[in-house]
Amino acid sequence: MSLSTPSRVTFDNIHRALLTAPENAWATDHGYQPLYAAGPGARIAIIGQAPGRRAQQSGIAWNDPSGKTLLSWLGVSEDQFRDPDRFALLPMDFYYPGKGTSGDLPPRPGFADRWHVPLLGLMPEIRLTILIGTYAQQHYLPGRTKRNLTETVAAFREYLPGFLPLVHPSPLNFRWQARNTWFESEVVPVLRDTVAAALR
Repeated sequence: MSLSTPSRVTFDNIHRALLTAPENAWATDHGYQPLYAAGPGARIAIIGQAPGRRAQQSGIAWNDPSGKTLLSWLGVSEDQFRDPDRFALLPMDFYYPGKGTSGDLPPRPGFADRWHVPLLGLMPEIRLTILIGTYAQQHYLPGRTKRNLTETVAAFREYLPGFLPLVHPSPLNFRWQARNTWFESEVVPVLRDTVAAALR
């Protein structure tokens, strides 16, 4: 299905196009649904990397320990987080990419360019975009990221009010958080205040 005709770009048509796109046939053959959430009234977009294996199998985005930590950082309830008229959940790839030699494989190149653009075009109320991880930050902040993820997150105030970069809330990042205690004391309180303001 083509999305080139503006009058045909709807949430339902985008979802059908995802399911029938040849590049997603492998996922459809596995019974995978594209994991994302989007609604016309969404105020905050959360751009992550790609669903993990557990989330993909459950069919619910962020349905894992990382999701629990993320909700805590955001200062919102599960019901608020799952409301597509509050939060749009748009990972850089809507399908679990599989395992690589050191963790999950990266999101497929070009996926966000093709699918984020029409979805975001249907969500004019977004006030804040939260960028989780290097892939999201490099895509949405081209030429503006620092030398590495830590420096980009530390410079979070430079990207406000439109964007806020975060480290991934994975339990595997516990060493990073132990080394960078400023994240909990400086970034998380601002994140919660900014999220609350965007949802008002």
